[in-house]
Amino acid sequence: MEYITLLLDFILHIDRYIEGFVQTYGTWVYALLFLIIFVETGLVVMPFLPGDSLLFVVGAMCGVGLMDYGLSVALLLTAAVAGNQTNYTIGRFFGPKVFAWEDSKFFNRRAFDQAHAFYERYGGVTLIAARFMPFVRTFAPFVAGVAQMTRRKFTFFDVTGGALWVGGIVTAGYFFGNIPWVKANLEKIIWGLILVPSALAAYGSWKASRASQVNAEAAQS
Repeated sequence: MEYITLLLDFILHIDRYIEGFVQTYGTWVYALLFLIIFVETGLVVMPFLPGDSLLFVVGAMCGVGLMDYGLSVALLLTAAVAGNQTNYTIGRFFGPKVFAWEDSKFFNRRAFDQAHAFYERYGGVTLIAARFMPFVRTFAPFVAGVAQMTRRKFTFFDVTGGALWVGGIVTAGYFFGNIPWVKANLEKIIWGLILVPSALAAYGSWKASRASQVNAEAAQS
């Protein structure tokens, strides 16, 4: 319980943590941020890390000169692409065996099923859209690997989605993160970054699952 409380506090007040880390450790913050983005996108057991809010706060830090904008975008894009490539490779290695796995503290079956339903309906575009959806973005490259998408095709969607996600949110933070109203309501904005995309992902996966069920029933009749 204490671990969950600490994690939630880190996610909701990530601006304070990152700013404190910059002031204490300086350029080592880039290594920390690279690790967080790589782990969130590269390991299916860590889908709860604060990717969207972290990118926004990094942009805001760049806007006031605490961090370098160009270096931050390049480094975090590299982490996002490398993380997805790792996740995809893991998915290809385990393949169809994944469908027999049960939900556990190390594997979120529901998040996997959401990502799989998205992938079945929308194909490679899922990898781009999922970048902006907490939990789903961690499982989308894994699902692509399980589905045996070619590495070349996967890399195209991986780099495209990563560039839109990292570049877009860091840039938004750069221009808007230091506006007084935004700073005063940052916790609400972070909740929005978590809840709104998650709700859209749940609705989309429900529609995809429903469509698959209807098609299966039609094929049987």
